Amino acid sequence: MKARVAIRLRPDVLDPQGKAIGQALGTLGFSGVDNVRQGKLIELDVEASDAATAKAQVKAMCERLLANPVIEDYEIEIEG
Repeated sequence: MKARVAIRLRPDVLDPQGKAIGQALGTLGFSGVDNVRQGKLIELDVEASDAATAKAQVKAMCERLLANPVIEDYEIEIEG
C-alpha cells in the first residue's frame, strides 16, 4: 500500500522558512500572498493486509521518527 504523510508545523509555532518563502515571493512580484507555511511530504510503500493496519503502522512511524509531535501536526493518506 502507498502511504503519504503531510507534515506541517503547528499553527502556533513560528515558521521562519515559510516567512522567507513569503518574502521571496513578494520580491519576485507575486502580490497578495500572506501567511506562508512550509511543510514536508513523505511517501512510503507499506506492506499491510488492509488500509487500517497500514495507517496504524504509519502513525507509529510518525510518532517515533517522521514527525515531532510537540511542534508538528501530520495527516496520513493510504492508497491501495
